[in-house]
Amino acid sequence: MTRLSTLSRSIAGKVALVTGAASGMGRATAHLFADEGAHVAVTDLDPAKVQAVVDEIKAAGGSAEGWTLDVSAGPDRERVVAAIVAKWGALDILVNNAGISIDLPLEAADYEQAWDRSVDVLLKAQVMLIRVCLPHLLKSGAGRIVNIASTEALGATRGFSTYTAAKTGVIGLTRSLAVEFATRGITVNCICPGPIRTGMTAGIPEEAKAEFARRRVAMKRYAEPEEVAQATLNFVLPAAQYITGQHLAVDGGMTIRNA
Repeated sequence: MTRLSTLSRSIAGKVALVTGAASGMGRATAHLFADEGAHVAVTDLDPAKVQAVVDEIKAAGGSAEGWTLDVSAGPDRERVVAAIVAKWGALDILVNNAGISIDLPLEAADYEQAWDRSVDVLLKAQVMLIRVCLPHLLKSGAGRIVNIASTEALGATRGFSTYTAAKTGVIGLTRSLAVEFATRGITVNCICPGPIRTGMTAGIPEEAKAEFARRRVAMKRYAEPEEVAQATLNFVLPAAQYITGQHLAVDGGMTIRNA
């Protein structure tokens, strides 16, 4: 019987760059993409942690190489992208996952420094890395960009104005670039994770996590990093060619719950 479907749901053989891939959602994304047959560029600040993820992927039979990358540093971005293309001859997928979180009230003495650092890492670094990757994504013919924002871009928490502003900017950036490249073979989408078990939330006591989830999350739990990675995978599939400029909350129903 002839198949009715014509679009591929496989990323086998694709080359994917994942930033902030040494832990949490980035690590889960790198593992998942490799499990699906992609060649994965694992990048982060700590070379030992990067290598550990690469070793894990290779031990599981996947294809990966690691590079130390400070996403806020222009020379680093240029060096790593050039090395990826030299290694695999292409770059098809970019996942802008690297991030920081600064909790600081507006009247704090060092607020301006916190603002600059947040915008540099969470917003400026994403668009500048896209600029470096762009020639290769265009050559791909089916380039995929996924920017990681946050549910903080859909609401707000006291004391996180630098983070919230930058993550809201990520949604705006995603929409703008989706329109800009809509006829050039590149899709640009955005994931907004809610409460996830990552390094950023590791310091929150389990009792506090459970109480927050009970009060705010429809599913009444924190997510595991792979649950975010699976959503990211859906955006980068060849079959997702008509989805662009979207932001998807992966939050267990947190942002839609009234009571």
